[in-house]
Amino acid sequence: MKVTLKLFASLSSFLPREAQRNKVDLDVAEGTTIQSLLDHHKVPREKCHLVLVNGVFHAPEERETVALKDSDVLAVWPPVAGG
Repeated sequence: MKVTLKLFASLSSFLPREAQRNKVDLDVAEGTTIQSLLDHHKVPREKCHLVLVNGVFHAPEERETVALKDSDVLAVWPPVAGG
């Protein structure tokens, strides 16, 4: 199945070379979870602050069990500091 992975700010360095801008379309197996996809791309768990699937937030404790579906868009932002 196809999913889109979007990594923002400092996380974009974990995208594969074929990524354009901050996103890449991927073929993944049925049952692939949010966390397994991020682990596959070596995105550090502690850097995944805001994780959305199709615009819906998923807390860290959900990411190992929520399976992605065909055409899902997984978007991830790191923690942001500022003031």
